[in-house]
Amino acid sequence: MIEDRPTGGFLLEKVQVLGYNDAMSRKNGKRGRGEKSSLSFLPFTISLPEKGVKILWGIFFFSLAVIFVFAFFNKAGTAGNFLFFASQWMFGKTVFLFPLLFIIGAFAVYVMKETRVSLLFLSLVLFVSGLSGILGTVARANNGSVHELAGFLGFAVAFPLFQAFGFWVSMLIFFAVVAGALFLYWQIIPHEKTVVMPGEQGFEKVKKVFEPKVDVSSVERMPHQKELSAPEETRGQEQQPSLPKAKHGELSFLGEYKLPPLNLLEQETGSPSAGDVELYSSIIKKTFANFEILVEVTEVNVGPTVTQYAIRPAEGVKLSRITGLSNDLALALAAHPIRIEAPIPGRALVGIEVPNKSRSQVRLRPLLESDQYKNSADPLVLSLGKDVSGIPWFADLARMPHMLVAGATGAGKTIALNSIILSILYRSSPANVRFILVDPKRVEFPVYNDLPHLLTPVILDTQRTLNALKWLVKEMERRFQVLSSVRARDIRSYQALVQQSLQSKKKEAQMEHLPYIVVIIDELADLMASRGKELEALIVRLAQMSRAVGIHLVLATQRPSVEVITGLIKANITARVALQVASQIDSRTILDAAGAEKLLGQGDLLFVSAQVTKPKRVQGAFVSDKEVKRVVAWIAKETQDFVREEIAEDELGQSAIAGLEVESLEGGVGDDDSLYEEAKRIVVEYQKASASLLQRRLKIGYARAARLLDILENKGVVGPGEGAKPREVYITREGTDVAEELSLNIPPAAPLEGTPPEAKTEEKPTEEESRWFTP
Repeated sequence: MIEDRPTGGFLLEKVQVLGYNDAMSRKNGKRGRGEKSSLSFLPFTISLPEKGVKILWGIFFFSLAVIFVFAFFNKAGTAGNFLFFASQWMFGKTVFLFPLLFIIGAFAVYVMKETRVSLLFLSLVLFVSGLSGILGTVARANNGSVHELAGFLGFAVAFPLFQAFGFWVSMLIFFAVVAGALFLYWQIIPHEKTVVMPGEQGFEKVKKVFEPKVDVSSVERMPHQKELSAPEETRGQEQQPSLPKAKHGELSFLGEYKLPPLNLLEQETGSPSAGDVELYSSIIKKTFANFEILVEVTEVNVGPTVTQYAIRPAEGVKLSRITGLSNDLALALAAHPIRIEAPIPGRALVGIEVPNKSRSQVRLRPLLESDQYKNSADPLVLSLGKDVSGIPWFADLARMPHMLVAGATGAGKTIALNSIILSILYRSSPANVRFILVDPKRVEFPVYNDLPHLLTPVILDTQRTLNALKWLVKEMERRFQVLSSVRARDIRSYQALVQQSLQSKKKEAQMEHLPYIVVIIDELADLMASRGKELEALIVRLAQMSRAVGIHLVLATQRPSVEVITGLIKANITARVALQVASQIDSRTILDAAGAEKLLGQGDLLFVSAQVTKPKRVQGAFVSDKEVKRVVAWIAKETQDFVREEIAEDELGQSAIAGLEVESLEGGVGDDDSLYEEAKRIVVEYQKASASLLQRRLKIGYARAARLLDILENKGVVGPGEGAKPREVYITREGTDVAEELSLNIPPAAPLEGTPPEAKTEEKPTEEESRWFTP
């Protein structure tokens, strides 16, 4: 089928039918894997490979050209001379163009996508007929010998037209025939966007005569775009989410903060090598042809890690047939793994991603030097890396508004987190963005302890992590109250009001500045294993509500199982980064789609978000430990005079952070649990201490009821558990002010432990309660 060309009229329909002749005969005849072809004009059938048929036709055309050249000089013998004079009698002076036409025909056979000799013969006949008609018309108008100049063919076609239409109309008709012949020839050879598929490497020199072809023969690196948008629309690439540009003077979030210099980071070195692109394109086409799938390679994009071959399948081909051949392509190309993107988002093409022979390392510095990053107005722009076309990709954490990062050990998860942190550090001051870093592994994040951006030193244990998340919940609620008081919808509109208040000279108009808070947890699985339910409840509540007040979560794990990445967490965190994983099940756990198991590791990742709905393959930026240390040391040195406002450690030396002991979330607990006094009243009233009693009376879960018993034991209200025996209650009914508690439902003043307060009126339990809870 003729692709990317205008169609219409009888001629082009005939061309399309003839163009498919060979392909359809191969399909109907079920030629084998060698892509056999047959010489159907012979009285018998000879099955030959496509290459062999092209060679035979090329030899035929080239031999005719040589015979005519020798015949010009009377060196072709009797038969050759007879052929020459017979052709001259038939075609006139046009015969002297025959050697050139046959040589062009030989080369055309070599570069054809299919052996369509019938179309080639048709174009040659039309060209010779039209040219003979032109010569015959000119001779007839000048009263010359038409037969001598144009031959019998020229006389036969020129005389009746000249008599009927005259000179000018006849010339117009014959020029139209010549133009139609050239157009038909133009259609049967590859050009522009059509990919040339030489059968073997030996035909490369022949193919180059008829260049230019397509992107395959000359792969160009795409220049960096000047805007945060996708590649050019003519290429049809999927657009990355656009980020608002900063207007003049809009980068006020920096204040007087001095950004670290980019020379602290390393430059990129080396370039990727895709191997023999033309050979791989030919192999891809032949592999699909072996399974009776006709495709056309239309474009090749060389990225830092993989090379994407964009193919256009024939009409009626199911994409499931193409995606099911990834292993066959890997075998044919001797490359593994092969990832098939069907279709490429926004394009009527299928992408086949083949690993490069040699990869290029994407560094963070070129990304931070790009105009997309510099001109963005957002303080939380993240540098993700470069896609399969070498185009830089960025994302705004404020729009996500949370991110989940998962991948196997050694896939580049921690380096991706370092890249995220440095992307923010190169844009934001400590007054505008604050971090809470959690590192249960204790070896990755302590290097950031000197940063003034930290709200607290790097957290290394589970209890402190819970306390920090509880404090964030309380801070989130406080910020909602602040925004509500000034009728601001989110932190962006609130910051605009803050800027107005700063410009006001009235002190009472000054408003509190609220920085963004970014929480980064390096290994979520370790935390979920010990305090999963509490941690999940806190994360879910923050993920649901904290976007508007500028609190954002980045969660990372190397164990992407449903026990770690639970359904509630996935439902509330839609932006996800999947690095290489071990199995397709892990990939579906992260992305709800397969593909991450076919990544190459070392920062090769798939990115999805609310704006990028299909996984986008990106090579993540590499940041070395030396670069991180240099940037942190520079910032720490330049901000020595910065007053670091952080959450202070509890003076009692406990693992909690001062100010973080907030009320628990649907089952969370602490020593000052809000139900402690009510639980104490029930235990003393019924002189019985059991988790089931507290569950029924307080309508809480078992875990919270059991912890309330532990608190009561620590306070000296009940005794320790002794197996199957009930706990002993140390405070009697007579020593408890039950009447006041029942009537006012207010916790009484805490009495001295072990010493009951003065007895007041005693209220006995109801008859129903006595029946159920009498000890």
